[in-house]
Amino acid sequence: MQNFNGKVNFIWKIAELLRGPYKPEKYGDVILPMVVLRRFDCLLENTKKEVLEKAKTVDIEMILNKTAGYGFSNKSQFDFEKLLDDADNIRANFESYIQGFSSNIREIIENFEFEKEIKKLDDNNLLFLVIKEFDGIDFHPDKVSNQEMGYIFEELIRRFSENAEAGDHYTPREVIKLMVNLIFAGKEKELTIPGSIFTVGDFACGTGGMLSVATEYIKNLNTGAQVEVFGQEINNQSYAICKADILIKGQQEKNIVSGNSFTEDGHRDLKVRYALMNPPFGVDWKKDKGFIEKEINDYGTNSRFDAGLPRTSDGSLLFLQHMLSKMNNDEKGSRMAMVFNGSPLFTGDAGSGESEIRRWVIENDLLEGIIALPTDLFYNTGIATYVWILTNRKNEDLIKNGAIRKGKIQLVDATKFSRKMRKSLGKKRNEISEENIKEITRIYGDFKENEYCKIFANKEFGFLKVTIERPLKLNFKISEDRIENLYTETAFSKLFDEDKFEELNLKKEKQTINKKEQALLEKLQEGKKLQEEIINKLKENINDKINKNRENFDKELKKILSELNLSNAEHKAVLMALSERDVAADYCKSRGKKEADTTLRDTESIPLSIDVEEYLGDTTKHIKKEKQNILDYVEKEVKPHVNEFWIDHAKTKIGYEIPFTRYFYKYEKLRPFKEIMLEIAELEKEIQEEIKKVIG
Repeated sequence: MQNFNGKVNFIWKIAELLRGPYKPEKYGDVILPMVVLRRFDCLLENTKKEVLEKAKTVDIEMILNKTAGYGFSNKSQFDFEKLLDDADNIRANFESYIQGFSSNIREIIENFEFEKEIKKLDDNNLLFLVIKEFDGIDFHPDKVSNQEMGYIFEELIRRFSENAEAGDHYTPREVIKLMVNLIFAGKEKELTIPGSIFTVGDFACGTGGMLSVATEYIKNLNTGAQVEVFGQEINNQSYAICKADILIKGQQEKNIVSGNSFTEDGHRDLKVRYALMNPPFGVDWKKDKGFIEKEINDYGTNSRFDAGLPRTSDGSLLFLQHMLSKMNNDEKGSRMAMVFNGSPLFTGDAGSGESEIRRWVIENDLLEGIIALPTDLFYNTGIATYVWILTNRKNEDLIKNGAIRKGKIQLVDATKFSRKMRKSLGKKRNEISEENIKEITRIYGDFKENEYCKIFANKEFGFLKVTIERPLKLNFKISEDRIENLYTETAFSKLFDEDKFEELNLKKEKQTINKKEQALLEKLQEGKKLQEEIINKLKENINDKINKNRENFDKELKKILSELNLSNAEHKAVLMALSERDVAADYCKSRGKKEADTTLRDTESIPLSIDVEEYLGDTTKHIKKEKQNILDYVEKEVKPHVNEFWIDHAKTKIGYEIPFTRYFYKYEKLRPFKEIMLEIAELEKEIQEEIKKVIG
């Protein structure tokens, strides 16, 4: 690529002209759209006269585009060179020039929000100078190929993204390279077939870095391959950059769409062979909830989100389902890679939306592996991140050593495979080297357990969460201290709100109370009266007798309170206030069955690996066997600690989680106590000596 770095450096020097009115992180707001415009200006140079002649008689965009020889055209009288002939009217002429472009180019420039930058440049007497500098760059296709132009544009995107304060909408290039290597690993034979067509998608594509790197990887192996890329992006400027990059490389810009992937699926019927995504971490989707729920109702099992809905504060697993909806079901299937933080691995209990999504992914054997990345790799966060590799043709991926991935998930701990950067960029302090990328890819491709690699059956990550109940046993007594417990019972305390009563009483005295408030005041007065009557009735029957049978005591209590016409909730509140837990008391029963003590309720997680996963199946022939398996497990784990219990099978749920760090945890022996104390004593001595030097 001739003079690649020279052109990038020259453009970078133009950006320095903006210093003052623009901060360095904002240079890209001007330079990137100017690069796009100048490239298109050079591409249209040879057919400019023909387009202008055609526009005099036929002002139809499709015809003008065909005359220009590209998927776009410009019918303005101006080009970069002619704009410099009239410095006094540079802004008006430049805006007229932009309006002369076909609609697809105008849309890109509008999404750059370039109009306000044009005004700012003109107000600071920079517009003419910037246009003049760009006119001096020759981006004609005879001098700069689509491939080289793509590299130039990508390098500028990278530099401006790194200078941005948070590096939003940008994934570090080495992370993308690793992801691309992982999804293409072992596919070299397929990628080198002459004349092949490959489809690659990224549905949170940002500036298009993943699509670019994937295309470059394929083209390096097979120059004759046709790569069709598809993307969607919600951020206007990132969308404009991505779409411009696609056009610059001569690809189909219509495949890049703008909008929210959750509510506006820009590629509803699309299926792709490969896909990569780095969706925003922890994105809130509360505003999209109504639309997503409607889609589930309308499409049922054909909905993108049929597997489940995570909590509205984190839409990561919605992006996962959206991406998986683009999987091919043909003989080749699809391979995909996605970057997540740690939350999708384990957030959500059994039966929750997150757990159900993980369950759906794992039980359908779509998750091939997870790679833990080093921390401090991204520009806007230093948290732990993970690459998920997903495929619907896992059973056909034969590994070098003869092992088969079907029914298994590979975990790779790559947290140590990085190097410190000489200069931090935002929160990015580490980077993955080319050697690191090769080594991680090799470890993943070898599919052999070692210090950095663990392989598990899918069942390993599933569990049954069973509810352990213990019997409710209570004794009862009418005593002063137990009567005081009444105020802790909700149904009793709600009868009278003293603060509200005082407030309404004050309004009544001032004659400012309305009818609704008057009715409430009367209700509170009645509640207070009922409280007093209950307490008085109980105090009349105080005794030291302890009753250990709830049914018998309840009969006595009903007689005592019979004149008060209490509701069921109020009566139950009195009954519970007068009770205490007593292991020697009789069982509390309901409809002849032992009642569970909710305060003693517990749960036990049982691994699916003990062969109980069919317990919740549709057929009944396994239920007796699986219930026995569960009972045997619980007997072993729980009975040594609890005298009497039972399992409420109606509450049993299946859960899935991937506790990644647990599998790679290494115990480090604590230092001897004496050694630590000696070190502390030595430090105290040094501190005392330093203090003496200060105070003399």
